[in-house]
Amino acid sequence: MPEPAQPPRATTLRALGRALRHRNYRLFFVGQSISLIGTWMTRVATGWLIYRLTGSAWLLGVLSFAGQVPTFVLAPVAGVLVDRWNRHRVLLATQVLAMVQSALLAALSLGGVITVTHVVILSVCQGLINAFDMPARQALVVHMVDDRADLSNAIALNSSMVNAARLIGPSIAGVLIAWAGEGVCFLADAVSYIAVIASVAAMRLNLPAHPVERTNVLGELAEGLRYAVGFMPIRALLVMLALVSLVAMPHTVLMPIVASQVLHGGAHTLGFLMAATGLGALAGALYLASRRTVLGLCHVIPVAVIALGAGLIGLSQSRLLWLSLAIMPVIGAGMIVQMAASNTVLQTIVDEEKRGRVMSFYAMAFFGAAPLGSLLAGALAQRFGAPVALLAAGVACIAAAGLFIARLPVFRRQVRPIYVELGILPEIAGGLQSASQLTRPPQS
Repeated sequence: MPEPAQPPRATTLRALGRALRHRNYRLFFVGQSISLIGTWMTRVATGWLIYRLTGSAWLLGVLSFAGQVPTFVLAPVAGVLVDRWNRHRVLLATQVLAMVQSALLAALSLGGVITVTHVVILSVCQGLINAFDMPARQALVVHMVDDRADLSNAIALNSSMVNAARLIGPSIAGVLIAWAGEGVCFLADAVSYIAVIASVAAMRLNLPAHPVERTNVLGELAEGLRYAVGFMPIRALLVMLALVSLVAMPHTVLMPIVASQVLHGGAHTLGFLMAATGLGALAGALYLASRRTVLGLCHVIPVAVIALGAGLIGLSQSRLLWLSLAIMPVIGAGMIVQMAASNTVLQTIVDEEKRGRVMSFYAMAFFGAAPLGSLLAGALAQRFGAPVALLAAGVACIAAAGLFIARLPVFRRQVRPIYVELGILPEIAGGLQSASQLTRPPQS
């Protein structure tokens, strides 16, 4: 007797969470979900603290620059070391150090002695930690799932938990800041790291052995750079991500100004705006999680960037809270879909032995361009106002998407043989002995 067909809703839910079938990823997902709520509380509280102490849009840009520029400088070298070291241990170490950093923020704030200098120095420390954490985390995800077919779902679920936290964390932070001040948010963040540290420590990973032969760090860095720059699809994805990070990511730096000066609100208004962004980003991440294949993502990426640009333009013109709250989900969805879809394609096509280095370039593009953009956004907002800075960012996003679309035919042609080799596409007529030999740059 044939089994009854699964209801469509049950099938969809199973597809959304299929990466959770894997024990290691399930542990990571639960622990990281708790920790990220604290992380977003700290992000909102830090921006609000600096703006409360100084009232300066420029210093908001400086703070973001200080927290992100170490990633730009160190990520490439960190990627080489991540390819050499045990990625599991690197991730565990970065989480412990991040907990210490948040605890120091909490102690200084609750003690009533915190200054802008303290915040900037600790932000630099967090940037140093992120330089190693992000490539290690991204390179380790592929080993948390036993079935490579679930990798795209795992990456999308990562984005889902980041944006569920973005939805919950700022909402809690807005209430706590108004009730007890920023220090309580920092303390909650420090405590939340216990969950992710415990989950990472409990993982049982079967990591590949590292090659015995090694050159010097600069030689391996140059090898990874030649690989990333020489293969057009990787290069195009990283350039697009860097452009969006440069012009669009810094919009978060301007949100305290939008909340207080443009919309005439307070900490609660900022929390609502950030939560609305998180709601859209969560919807975008769930859309990606529902997809069963990486095919078509090269078309999704520029569409997401166009939506992001349109949202920023709309926000620059809004003077009403309800309208801004309606626009923020579009911005959040566009940003996370572009970021997560790029991550998925990169993780699919990259050579395993260079994964850490390529993901360090991903971190460099994601975090590295944003500091420069934060300084630029802060300067524009100081000189012309936040709405002008947001308008410029939106126009730049749409222009970047147009450039990416122009390169799509070449992108698809070079990626297709890799998808054939991986079994994502049926074999191309004419016979391909090794798709990677035809599309990837020569190995050094």
